[in-house]
Amino acid sequence: MSPKKAVSGPSIPGAVWLRPRPPRRGQHGLTRERIAAEVVSQLDQAGPAGLNLRSIAAALDVHPTTLYWHVSARDDLLDLAVDAVFAELPLPSQPSDDWLADVRAFMHNLRAALLTHPWSGALASSRPLLGPEALARSEFVYAALARAGFTGDELAASAAAVSNLVIGSVATETSWQNGDESSARQAVHEHLHANAETYPAMADLSTESGRWGTQFSYSADLLLAGLAQKAPSSASSPGTNSQTPRTT
Repeated sequence: MSPKKAVSGPSIPGAVWLRPRPPRRGQHGLTRERIAAEVVSQLDQAGPAGLNLRSIAAALDVHPTTLYWHVSARDDLLDLAVDAVFAELPLPSQPSDDWLADVRAFMHNLRAALLTHPWSGALASSRPLLGPEALARSEFVYAALARAGFTGDELAASAAAVSNLVIGSVATETSWQNGDESSARQAVHEHLHANAETYPAMADLSTESGRWGTQFSYSADLLLAGLAQKAPSSASSPGTNSQTPRTT
């Protein structure tokens, strides 16, 4: 008898993580992990446009009905792939004694992992990150911020600021890099310069301004300085120093 389609709830982004995981069936050794690895490979080669259940089944040398035992829609494939990217982030077995350093390392590691797979930033920005790998790393960030004294809404908002800065910046960076970024930057610069009376601050920027790595590092430092300033335990936080900005 053919496997039944793996549906016990709505087919929506993130639903694959909310359904009971099916028992292993057949002799193909097919697992979510194998499926995810193939999806990541295909997305790396061609992006999301051509991805579908049949192409994944063919690559894994299984009948589509076998694949349906594990996933029920294209959305499931995307969720598996995004979580596989999060699995590439180092996850320390124990936190350090410096919560700020832990959050900083997470931000830079997440950026590096997402940039390795240029499609992943845009997907991560548009899907609930409910997979076990993403949740494990979110828990690490939440725990670091909780050690700083953040609780409740402030904890949730701080963690969201951390992940949103990384994911949003990567999604923007990779969208620019789909074409000729150098020519695009030059065109933008010329447009702003030609309209300097309307956009004087931006017109003063050179074409070298806003390089992705430098801009991200500065943005991350600004956010971390703000978190250190706001942290209830900031007076004793190892990551703070006399250069942390003050609020008036």
